[in-house]
Amino acid sequence: MSEKFDNAILHTPFQSLHVNTQNFLRLKSLEYRLSFSEIRNLIEIAIDLQMWNEPSLQEIWIDDTQKKKILLHVKNFYETTKLKPKSYPQNPTLKTEHKIKFSTVAKESLGLGSCPVASPKTRCCNLMTLDAVESCGFDCSYCSIQSFYNQNTITFDKNFAQKLSNLKLDPNKRYHIGTGQSSDSLMWGNKEGVLEALFTFAKANPNVILEFKTKSHNISYLLENEVPKNIIATWSLNPQTIIDNEEHFSASLEERIKSARALADIGVLVGFHFHPIIVYEGYEKEYEAIVNKLLESFTCKEVALVSMGTLTFIKPVLKKLRQRAIDSKILQMPLTDASGKLSYPLQIKEQMFKMLYKAFTPWHEKVFFYMCMEDESLWQKVFGYEYKNNEAFEEAMLQSYFDKVKSL
Repeated sequence: MSEKFDNAILHTPFQSLHVNTQNFLRLKSLEYRLSFSEIRNLIEIAIDLQMWNEPSLQEIWIDDTQKKKILLHVKNFYETTKLKPKSYPQNPTLKTEHKIKFSTVAKESLGLGSCPVASPKTRCCNLMTLDAVESCGFDCSYCSIQSFYNQNTITFDKNFAQKLSNLKLDPNKRYHIGTGQSSDSLMWGNKEGVLEALFTFAKANPNVILEFKTKSHNISYLLENEVPKNIIATWSLNPQTIIDNEEHFSASLEERIKSARALADIGVLVGFHFHPIIVYEGYEKEYEAIVNKLLESFTCKEVALVSMGTLTFIKPVLKKLRQRAIDSKILQMPLTDASGKLSYPLQIKEQMFKMLYKAFTPWHEKVFFYMCMEDESLWQKVFGYEYKNNEAFEEAMLQSYFDKVKSL
C-alpha cells in the first residue's frame, strides 16, 4: 500500500503540502485503502485549501466506516468553499523578496508571431506579439508566463535591435504588435537597448501600432525621449485589493494611473486593460471606483482602448500554481470549460463585463472597447453589437487606433 501511495503522489504538488497534511493524507490512504485517483483528488483539494487559507484537509475530515461518505463530505466542503465569493484580508503580508537574474543570449529568431492564446473558438483581434524580453520580474499568481519560462531568469536577446531593424513588413498593410506577452513591456526600461530599438522600429514603420502593455510605473525612458505617435502605452488595472494579494511586486494602482497620466500629458496615447477581472466580495464597487477615477483623470482623446477579460487557465498553469503553493485565492472560483481552457461560467462573465462597460458609459462612442479572447456570444449581450469574424474585429480596432493617432 505504501508503494501505491508513493506512485500516486508522483508529479503532484504533494511535497508542497504542509508536513502535517502530508502525514495525515498518507495515514488515511493506508487506513481507508484509498485508490490512486482518490489520493490524487485529495492532494488537489488539500493544496487548494492550503493556498486559500481555508480549513485544512485534516480539519474537515470526518472519520466514518464508509469511505464514500468521507470523500463525499470532503468534496462537498471543497466545492462549497470554491464557489463562495472569496474574501481577501484587509492588510495582507506583502512579499518583500524576489530573487531574479538576467541572461543575455543570441537567439536565432526575432520572436514575432501571432498571439499565443489565440483561438478560433473565441473572438480575437489577431494581435501580433513580439518577444522583446522573456519572463517577468513581477509575480502575479495567475500569470501564464510562469509555465513557459524560468520564472527567476529574465532573458534578453543579444541581437534584438539588429533583427528588429532587418524585419521587413508589408508597407501596404497595417499591423498591431504588442510587446507585453512574454514579459512586462516597461518594467525593464531600456535595459539592453530594448526600448531604443522599439522606438527606432516604430519610427521606421508608421503602419504599425506598437503597444507597450505594463503593470509598471517605470516610464522614465518615455519621458526623456520623443515617443513615436504610433506607440501606445497601456496599463493592466485591478483594484488595490487584487494588486496586494495576487499581483506581487507590481506597481500600485495609483502609480499605474499616475504613470498613464504623465505620458498622456506629453501626447502619448494610453489605454487600459481590465484583464483579468476577478470576482470577490465587493469587487463591483472597487472596479467602478477605478472607472470613476479614469473618467475624472483622462479625456476620450487621450485614451485609445479599454479591454476586458478574466481569468482563463490552461492545465500547465494550474499545475504550476499548485506546485508553488503560494498564498493565493486565485483558484477559489468556479472553473468551467472555455474552448479547451478553464474559466468562469458565461453567466458570471456576462455580469462582470456588463457592470464594467456600463460604468464607462461616457466613453462608449469615443473609445474602442473590446473583450480579449472571450466567447463571441458575449459581445451582443455586453456591447449591443458584435463582429462577424476576427478579421472584422481586427479591422475595426486598427481603424480606431490609427484615427486616434492622426488626431494627436
